[in-house]
Amino acid sequence: MMLIEETQVPDAALPVEALKRHLRLGSGFAEDDVQDAVLGSFLRAAMAAIEARTGKALIARGFVWTLSQWRDPQAAVFPIAPVSAVSQLAIVDRFGAATVSDTGAYRLEADGMAPRLRPQASVLPCVPEGGAAEIRFTAGYGAAFEDIPADLAQAVLLLAAHYYEYRDETSLSQGCMPFGVTSLIARYRPMRMGFGA
Repeated sequence: MMLIEETQVPDAALPVEALKRHLRLGSGFAEDDVQDAVLGSFLRAAMAAIEARTGKALIARGFVWTLSQWRDPQAAVFPIAPVSAVSQLAIVDRFGAATVSDTGAYRLEADGMAPRLRPQASVLPCVPEGGAAEIRFTAGYGAAFEDIPADLAQAVLLLAAHYYEYRDETSLSQGCMPFGVTSLIARYRPMRMGFGA
């Protein structure tokens, strides 16, 4: 299984001004935007860390999910949520030739934690030996930072501020995610059950 981000979060969607207010940086100076690039990079890092811990895409963008076989031919659980649309399902043979499935052959079963790709008939299209299934989809809460749930948005600002404040720190003990951030994202983390959890 491989998940690739096809589109990046645009710079305009990053809440740089909100992070400046959160950090209580001075304003009204001629060079107010001198740190914007640095703050943007801390926001991107914070969003990536929170997305990795929660399995949620915060700002909507396109992904390609490649599978060598279906775990369950009756439902494929997406590796990230929330999924808002599936734009294409292609079956690629071992020689690289792709066959695009008709959009009426599958449907998105929306779910906040585990969205699924379901067949309209009995099973998803067969993946040939040595081939793959490529699913192109859009995941995220919305196109703007304001579309993210308030607790996740606050967690992003807190973590970006933490990265900014401790940007020179080279020795980290006990990891680098503050307790306030972990408590804000706790309800979004996937729950694992069973012997392999």
